[in-house]
Order: sequence, then C-alpha cells, then structure tokens
Amino acid sequence: MKRKARDRDTMRPEYDFSNGVRGVTARRYAKGTNIVVIAPEVLDVFPDGASVNAALKALAPVIRKSRQKVRQSAKR
Repeated sequence: MKRKARDRDTMRPEYDFSNGVRGVTARRYAKGTNIVVIAPEVLDVFPDGASVNAALKALAPVIRKSRQKVRQSAKR
C-alpha cells in the first residue's frame, strides 16, 4: 500500500483541515512563546502554567542578583 493512501485511511473524519490556513499562528510563536515540559514528579506543585510562572517570577530576582555577582567578580 502506498504511504499516501495509508495516511489517508488513518485520518479521522473529525480532523478536517480542508479550510485550515498554514502558518496562521507561526508569527505569534516566533515572537517568544516558549513551551516547557514539566517533569511528572513536580506536577503536584506546578499543575498549570500560572503556578510555574508565579514560581519563576519569585525566583527571578535571586537569579538576576546571582548573575550580577558573577559578572562583577569576572571583571576583576
């Protein structure tokens, strides 16, 4: 069986992309959307994107301060 025919046979009817527009969201993603996979063992702490962002926002000042110290010591 040819690959094209085999692929066509596995497409479900509810997956109708005949009116789809290629690349319609590509520009938005290129502007800085990041996808991160959360390890299963921390999903109880970070069940959604909002909880991950809250934790990172709280941690960011500590990381920035640490980087500044490293840069300052490297200049010496």
